[in-house]
Amino acid sequence: MRGFWVTGTDTGVGKTLVSCALMHALRRAGHAPVPMKPVASGCTPTPQGLQNDDVTALLAATSHILSADDIAPYRFEPPIAPHIAAAQAGVAIDIGQLLARAAELARLGPLVVEGAGGFLVPLDDRFSLADLAVALDLPVVLVVGLRLGCLNHALLTVEAIERRGLTLAGWVGNTIEPGFESASENLATLRERIAAPCLATIPWRQRSDPQAEIIAIPR
Repeated sequence: MRGFWVTGTDTGVGKTLVSCALMHALRRAGHAPVPMKPVASGCTPTPQGLQNDDVTALLAATSHILSADDIAPYRFEPPIAPHIAAAQAGVAIDIGQLLARAAELARLGPLVVEGAGGFLVPLDDRFSLADLAVALDLPVVLVVGLRLGCLNHALLTVEAIERRGLTLAGWVGNTIEPGFESASENLATLRERIAAPCLATIPWRQRSDPQAEIIAIPR
């Protein structure tokens, strides 16, 4: 059990919820998963440094005593694309540094690495999060935000993952729009067209508890 890379069809589709639910499932199975959020935008300045809701949730889902600096080495205040936020802050995102941090964290247990936005989000003018995923070579869990347009977004993302030689371990359908029409038909289409298993379908809720979500651990 080396861990998983969690990506999404877009931003705001529930990657953190699924990452935390997956970590709780791994813990119930006897593992000690370690979270990582390589790049986090949309942080709040505090006396303790930049705080991010996703990072806070990931820290709460692990049994290890870790800090935001440990699991999220690049954090930026504006809620914008990481490469733009980094440029505005005068920071260069170093993939080598991220790989070294991942190696340190992996000594503690299986990694659950949550990306930012979608699979191909740029890190700088050369590299994207997809390049980092390839370098880590972890099986991928795809979070599909169930809303109008999700079929195209999901199938394009699956194609991008598989084209890079990565293993799509499974996908999760997360209902992010209440009253989404034809949700069951969309899920049926995804099951027909994605070879990897559906690990969970999550109904829309105003507040979600990752400990209460039932998600299958990919094989």
